[in-house]
Amino acid sequence: MRMGAIDPAQRKAARIAGLLYVLTLVTVISVTYGVLAPVTSEADPGQVARNVLAHETQFRAGIVGYLLYGLEGLVLAAALYVVLRTVDPLLALLTALGRLVHSVIWLLISLDLFSALRLLTRPEYTNGLPPDQLPVLARFYISGFDQYYVGLLFWALGSTVGAWLWLRSRYAPRGLAVFGVLASGWAVACTSIFLVFPSFQELMGLSWFDVPLVLFEILLGLLLLLRGLPSTGAGAASDVDAAAAAP
Repeated sequence: MRMGAIDPAQRKAARIAGLLYVLTLVTVISVTYGVLAPVTSEADPGQVARNVLAHETQFRAGIVGYLLYGLEGLVLAAALYVVLRTVDPLLALLTALGRLVHSVIWLLISLDLFSALRLLTRPEYTNGLPPDQLPVLARFYISGFDQYYVGLLFWALGSTVGAWLWLRSRYAPRGLAVFGVLASGWAVACTSIFLVFPSFQELMGLSWFDVPLVLFEILLGLLLLLRGLPSTGAGAASDVDAAAAAP
């Protein structure tokens, strides 16, 4: 599909994407560290179980927060496709699918948290389990460790393709788009190595996998939210140049 003038649907979707780039990060950070971490951050499974039972409403609020985060991600995926489809429809679809898979994985994380809560509060589901093993099993469901890094891989893969489209389209400043390609590719490389060689985290701290990617999305989100798309895209700019050069 040949790029041309940016249509109103793209402009509206870009504002939505900008808002959700920022909102998704605010949601997941506040829920993870503000709501769930005080309840689930203990290393001792028995203490985590006691915390969950003592603060069940807070724990449930965290689950709802993760469900909201997954829903926000689904809307963001759709908005990104609308914005980028005129640049390359196939790559725009891959961008959206990366975010879609990431969001679905977070919905599965939410289901795991519900499973942990059911194990701790519904004894009819735990008949035959040794009492001392129940908190360990619940802690396993609560951790979400493996799911996070699988989700990060798909998030980063989609973001790498998306950043390339931002660069091609000139919808975002060139420097920011190049940074997005590098930051997203970095997350893909680190996560892929870590999934094969878990000891990689001893060489490169886990927090360094996604920090550049998060920074890119914050900057891009603020840009789209506050400025929106430029007056023309790369295709429209090319048309103008060609018209000016014509005799």
